[in-house]
Amino acid sequence: MSKKPVIKIGLVGLGVVGGGVWKHIQQNRLALERRLGARLQLVKVAVQDLKKKRSVKVSRAQLTTDPMSIANDPDIDIVCELMGGTSLARKVTLAALKNGKIVVTANKALICKYGAQLFETARNGGGHYFFEASVGGGIPIIKVIREGLVANRFNLIYGILNGTCNYILTRMERESLTFDKTLNAARELGYVEADESLDLEGWDTAHKAVILAYLAHGKWVNLKDVPVEGIGNITLEDIQWADELGFKIKLLGIISQNNKGKSIFVRVHPTLIRKDKIMANVDGVYNAVSVSGDIVGSGIHIGRGAGQDATASAVIGDVADGVSALLGTPPPVVLEDDAELYASLGSDIELSSLEDVTGQYYLRLSVTDKPGVLAEISTVMADHDVSIASMIQPQESSNQQATLILTTHQSNEKRMQDTIRDLKKLKNVHRSPFLLRIVNFD
Repeated sequence: MSKKPVIKIGLVGLGVVGGGVWKHIQQNRLALERRLGARLQLVKVAVQDLKKKRSVKVSRAQLTTDPMSIANDPDIDIVCELMGGTSLARKVTLAALKNGKIVVTANKALICKYGAQLFETARNGGGHYFFEASVGGGIPIIKVIREGLVANRFNLIYGILNGTCNYILTRMERESLTFDKTLNAARELGYVEADESLDLEGWDTAHKAVILAYLAHGKWVNLKDVPVEGIGNITLEDIQWADELGFKIKLLGIISQNNKGKSIFVRVHPTLIRKDKIMANVDGVYNAVSVSGDIVGSGIHIGRGAGQDATASAVIGDVADGVSALLGTPPPVVLEDDAELYASLGSDIELSSLEDVTGQYYLRLSVTDKPGVLAEISTVMADHDVSIASMIQPQESSNQQATLILTTHQSNEKRMQDTIRDLKKLKNVHRSPFLLRIVNFD
């Protein structure tokens, strides 16, 4: 019987995800080794604090505070970069790729900012860069787009890409809890990033949407060109009023193709979806991604998007692909091999203008409760060719202010931005108008 080759693995970071990867590789080692035809050795882990108590058992001899020692160790075949951030993580990743190593990551911010450089370095160094865990948690959506649907051009990709926000919105809806109470529960369960703005302000979703846009269209979209809104301004009343109108609220990342495929637009914002749609009923920490291809049509992929196990599962899947790449049995499809193809696909694609991005809208206004105010608002909207489809006035308040909930007929982002700008100028409109998009995707 031939002896199995030994694949040595180093981890950079042993937090929630790193701990999960360590735990599950140790627990499932025999099954993994049978499937892959190789022995797996977890040989070294880089951490910040050697004395910190951890949820997994790692010997002191395997720990180091120098992540570069893992990137430059000639005996290590696969480096799992699970530290987060974009500064030191970039340095470690570039070093490992220059050394011809396999690098596996869950770091969407790093890929979003430096993806082109990292893929080029992997190609030049003879290594590979795997990042399935960066988008969708337990959904293998990157493999779906790059391998399973390779024959398609994608006119629309959208989805729930942040399990934390979906958990918060779900509990607000189901239990009539305020945003703050639900956020505290998410913190206690470990669902929220250390930098909470990444989740709550939509940046985590934006990073993932940029990666999907590149995979689908071959174009890196700069984050400054992505309109990003989070869920922090959504009230319990918004959720209840949306329910009265037949909708649920979800934070979506959307990549739409416009102008007959000549341009794309990437955006992130809370969105009203009709309650009978599949996407509207993806709740809790689950993610869902809808992919519409010109050949296959539309399909929705659903799985866990937050938590240790879902992300660790995706990382270990990439480790398995890394082993296959090292053994050549069979060689996986790797992005750096397709870099020129992706560049050619994206070379003629531009970013869509705001006028190209159309839809219906939900508008919440706090106004002075007196005659003539609605006429003022209607005039501003008419001036920008925005037509009101429905109106709700939920209640009157003792300080002579009222809330108005308006929905519009079909309009576009440019008209709505101009409308919001001019509504802010009205003396009888208090606080900034709050806008949500209404989508009618299948």
